[in-house]
Amino acid sequence: MAQGQWAVTSDLTPARKRLSLLYKGAALGSVAMEKSPTIRLDEADNVVVARVEIAAGTALSAEGVTTHHDVPIGHKICTRPIRKGDPVLKYNTIIGFAGEDIEPGDWMHSHNVLVDNIQKDYRHGKDYVPTELLPEDQRATFMGFKRADGRVGTRNMIGLFITVNCAATVARKISQYFDEERLADYPNVDGVVAFVHQQGCGMEMTGEPMDLLRRTLGGYIRHPNTAGAVVCSLGCERNNLGVFFEEQSIETGKMLRSITMQHVGGTAAAIEEGKRVIREMLEEANKITREPCSAEHITIGLQCGGSDGFSGLSANPALGKAVDILVRHGGTAVLSETPELYGVEHTLTARAKTPEIGQKFVDRINWWLEYNKGRDTQINGRVSPGNNAGGLANIIEKSLGGSKKGGSTGINAVYEYAHPITEKGLVIMDTPGYDPVSATGQIAGGANLVCFTTGRGSCFGSYPAPTIKLATNSPMFARMGGDMDVNCGQVIDGDKTLDEMGEEIFQKALAIASGEKSKSEQLGVGEEEFAPWQIGVLA
Repeated sequence: MAQGQWAVTSDLTPARKRLSLLYKGAALGSVAMEKSPTIRLDEADNVVVARVEIAAGTALSAEGVTTHHDVPIGHKICTRPIRKGDPVLKYNTIIGFAGEDIEPGDWMHSHNVLVDNIQKDYRHGKDYVPTELLPEDQRATFMGFKRADGRVGTRNMIGLFITVNCAATVARKISQYFDEERLADYPNVDGVVAFVHQQGCGMEMTGEPMDLLRRTLGGYIRHPNTAGAVVCSLGCERNNLGVFFEEQSIETGKMLRSITMQHVGGTAAAIEEGKRVIREMLEEANKITREPCSAEHITIGLQCGGSDGFSGLSANPALGKAVDILVRHGGTAVLSETPELYGVEHTLTARAKTPEIGQKFVDRINWWLEYNKGRDTQINGRVSPGNNAGGLANIIEKSLGGSKKGGSTGINAVYEYAHPITEKGLVIMDTPGYDPVSATGQIAGGANLVCFTTGRGSCFGSYPAPTIKLATNSPMFARMGGDMDVNCGQVIDGDKTLDEMGEEIFQKALAIASGEKSKSEQLGVGEEEFAPWQIGVLA
């Protein structure tokens, strides 16, 4: 085997499975009596992570080394000699290879941790273990909106959708008319929201581009959080209204209406018609009230953005713990951002329910590798400037942390972008890594909540499924408390275990599913973040 090529399997040892944050030798299972300035993730690792900023010359007594450089918070420090070409281990997983000889106490980052070829053992389905579900009478409940088809919403909204950007202003002006004052008489309606986009014409009709757009719009229109929908069109666009409805099996009725600007007499007439139609819908939507529903009806889209060196240590694994709880209660979680799972995909394929499910995920990874050939993108090794500044050296280290959002349960299905999610438990949806586009696909598939981890401080929000934002560290949570819902930095501080943090996230999800407003909802963030995946030729 050539230097720099190392065989990696997903046959995890018990020590590796623990997610043990070690504070001066105390594991995460208990609160540390004395906090070390560093965090050790696995006994086999040759790096530790700086819990705070560490100055050059600092003695790290738990590791028996002294730092040679100033080390920023969230960055890595070498604890054992690593020769050039040898693997760098974090969570006992290879995140890269030494680009030079590295000595204990050295600061380790993208300047000396390089990406190289890794031979992966996919072990399709070999580690799959079915989740033991709680009996139905023991499952958690939330207050949701029951729909006629058996699905359950966490919100009760009316959406304005457009077939083409030419109808965007009409949709915007209609939604803006129904402000808080005008909705005061409809307490059971959570809002009237316009979902506008830049597509619908001047684009490819065949293959993925139009299919992606129509599938996304159809998913939002049929979403369990959408009580009623008005679809606005110009009349001459490539995304023809009639064909769109036919392909997506959409039929107009009392709570689904369409307005074509060229037919009703132009912009002003379309706006007035939209107002009239929505007034009628509000009366119907307001008749629906919240009632107790099993947590099995919750589907959470898992997201991370503005990641830092703590994302894979606190918020992501804590969210993974919450996912494990949700799945035991019969619910569903959706792991996505495929390019940001590259490098650790073998740890996921081993958990697939069948070899075919594992191979489908590998096929999507290979699609991304082919699509990104020769391009300056994350899947080719380079993370964003914010990720890099936060302590992530490369895409494999980022993927290692990102995958932990999926917890430890088996993977029951792999879906392409915006396809309806029908399987329960943990599933994967193939999406880009860009958060708004990824979350849009998850919501189109049926996610009625989104949990979003962030270390640098993302301000993302979404409609009609609310976003819950999880901070990876306490300083950012304190600085951006107006945007953050949960402080997972308590794990880094040694104040809570991952299990305790996972339970807190699960309880917050139940509360927000029941109507408590998330921070992004309180700020009105989410309408502009509707972003269907735009792929293909524009002409």
